[in-house]
Amino acid sequence: MKTAYCTTGFIIACITFFALVPAYSQEKDGGLLSYEMKTPWTDQVDAKNVWSGYPRPQLQREEWTNLNGTWEYAISANKSTLPSKYQGEILVPFPVESALSGVKKVVGSENYLWYRRNFQIDASKTEERTLLHFGAVDWETVLFINGKQVGTHKGGYDAFTFDISQYVKKGNNELVLRVWDPTDEGMQARGKQVSDPKGIWYTPVTGIWQTVWLESVPVDYIENLRLSPDIDERALNVSVEYPELSGDYMLEINAISNGENIAGTKISVSEKSNHSTARLTIKDMVLWSPDNPHLYDLEVKLYNEKGELVDKVDSYFGMRKISLGKDGNGYTRIMLNNEPLFQFGLLDQGWWPDGLYTAPTEEAMVYDIKKTQEMGFNMLRKHVKVEPARFYYHCDKMGMLVWQDMPSGFITAEKSVQHVKHDALLDWERPLASAQQFVGELKAMIDNLYNFPSIVVWVPLNEGWGQYETEKLATWTKQYDPSRLVDAPSGWADRKVGDMIDVHLYPGPGMELSEANRASVLGEFGGLGLPVKDHLWWDKRNWGYLTYQDQAVYENEFQSIIKNLEGLISWGLSAAIYTQTTDVEGEVNGMITYDREVVKIYPGKVKKWIMPLYEPRWKKHDLVTDSEHSPEIWKVNFGTVDKDWAAQDYDDAGWEEQAAPFSGGVNPFLPPSSPWEGEELHLRKTFTLQAVPDNIYIKYYAPRSEAKVFINGHLVKTLNDGGGRKRHYTHILLEGAEEYLQEGENMVSVEVKTKNNEGAFDMGLYASETLNGAKTID
Repeated sequence: MKTAYCTTGFIIACITFFALVPAYSQEKDGGLLSYEMKTPWTDQVDAKNVWSGYPRPQLQREEWTNLNGTWEYAISANKSTLPSKYQGEILVPFPVESALSGVKKVVGSENYLWYRRNFQIDASKTEERTLLHFGAVDWETVLFINGKQVGTHKGGYDAFTFDISQYVKKGNNELVLRVWDPTDEGMQARGKQVSDPKGIWYTPVTGIWQTVWLESVPVDYIENLRLSPDIDERALNVSVEYPELSGDYMLEINAISNGENIAGTKISVSEKSNHSTARLTIKDMVLWSPDNPHLYDLEVKLYNEKGELVDKVDSYFGMRKISLGKDGNGYTRIMLNNEPLFQFGLLDQGWWPDGLYTAPTEEAMVYDIKKTQEMGFNMLRKHVKVEPARFYYHCDKMGMLVWQDMPSGFITAEKSVQHVKHDALLDWERPLASAQQFVGELKAMIDNLYNFPSIVVWVPLNEGWGQYETEKLATWTKQYDPSRLVDAPSGWADRKVGDMIDVHLYPGPGMELSEANRASVLGEFGGLGLPVKDHLWWDKRNWGYLTYQDQAVYENEFQSIIKNLEGLISWGLSAAIYTQTTDVEGEVNGMITYDREVVKIYPGKVKKWIMPLYEPRWKKHDLVTDSEHSPEIWKVNFGTVDKDWAAQDYDDAGWEEQAAPFSGGVNPFLPPSSPWEGEELHLRKTFTLQAVPDNIYIKYYAPRSEAKVFINGHLVKTLNDGGGRKRHYTHILLEGAEEYLQEGENMVSVEVKTKNNEGAFDMGLYASETLNGAKTID
């Protein structure tokens, strides 16, 4: 496809933007689903060949039947029985609300969505097991084969399987599926789906949204693999699961690299076994990493007592390790393969204007990963959504690290989200049945995705969205999968658990200090918006944390916010996630438009700005220490000041000495602070330099305030209400400040203004160096 890059010229920055008429608008009913937009792949969707790639690349067999394509559908009241008549056709696997489904209707909690199609069973397969696989169906699924109920599944994001062997017959068979989805009227995992989309909340998704497929397997077969690399011991631990075996077997496992068998073993498996384990020694081990995503092939074969091959599956694995460790300055950092690697990624929603949860084609899905990589990001955070297995397969092949969220589940009451506030002392008391369902879906997600080496972090809770029993969830997740890190929660109400302390700060950036056993990460920041005319979803109010109307201003602000991360890395920041990959419905803060037609900043330019972040910027030097953790003394004047008050040689002998921070009112996010009465505050403090650094950074907190920062009498920066969201400080580069610095004594002076005694202020200055002691790269 041909990609456009944004060169649009608008006018000024603003906090919000009222969009123009959206591209491809179709006011069909004037209601919820009246907005429509194409992508470059919309017209490439072939109803006879939809999502044709093998849906489970970590456990692959040669023979399978893809059931994607045209089915019948009906929507009826949720008290109804099997329909006698269907209302039309639907294209599977696109959700019923999407344009690509061909239906584009809301179902709602008061209705069932029914699916129907026929499939054929070859006479030669009737003696084998017939497995019916679903990639994902949102939310409650009841399956009927040939008029008989087979089983039920609850969960909108995990793959599941029904053994339908006893229900099928040779020749023609009927498949009927009943789906019920309460969207935001229930507490089930639903991510960002709501019945009234706006702001950061999106259109409902109901029904089948990943591949449906049939597989014939032997009566005794390989049901699952669990692959655990151990790079410290140069070994791969393999766990093989089967239904209870009816006889004795021989299991053969072979690891292959570049077509050459490099390790193997054979194991005797006795009758009635359902589990085997093996350990392969991987000689001349090649580690998997973003720079070298080397994958080994794996063959697993099951032989009967006669030596006949009964079942064979193909898989693959990567030798990699994710862990915590200390750097040379004592900071706890995230380590990849026992080496620190700064992880910088995009918040990836995974929504599509034509298919909603389902990308129109596999090529379209890979496009997002490819562009993320082209921009220089080495990680993405899959945000409150789980993708098809082939998504992670491509991340494995391309070397894209993944932080995987568990989709959030919570109550919506009177159109407000039930969640834990960022300063709440206690978690939500979740009803038991709902909590059990949530953990069940979390476990299923981990089980389904366990083997993908690209996934390095589990995020069981996002912010306060349905946040409950945080310590218990974090502990359970870590115990269930000790091979990965756990971020719980990402942002908001931290409970001192998990492997990291995670801050969300818009626009930011900012951080908390790392701890003895937890790394510091910036789980969300940025969110700079740029609406692009003719590539907007709707004519309602669009959302961006800060939205700009001028392309040049937008690019400059983006470059600045990336540059500001360099200082935080020297404080021990291990990872950061910028919001976000694409625009989504009313959100315009993507790097790419929702229709994937326009990349807002040329990827090569973004990559040039990002690459310095991967330098080992580990050393910082405080020039003026802030008061976040202990008070620092400043010269202070709350009244009128002389014209030359900011000059280095100004006589401030009559000024008071007081401890920062300063606050005009009660601020629960600050440590004990000095009172600030009135609308103005003037501060002065000296500091000494042995040499002038290339870059100097300011760490500051200034809610509801405007501050002017002077170095040796020269204005170097005006701060407008920066930081101050909750309690987190903002870090930025003081560009040009080095021009006014000198060896020996220097003076920093600050003028702070507020209204109604609502302001607060604190700041510090620091410089950073790379690991080898050289000055920070400019």
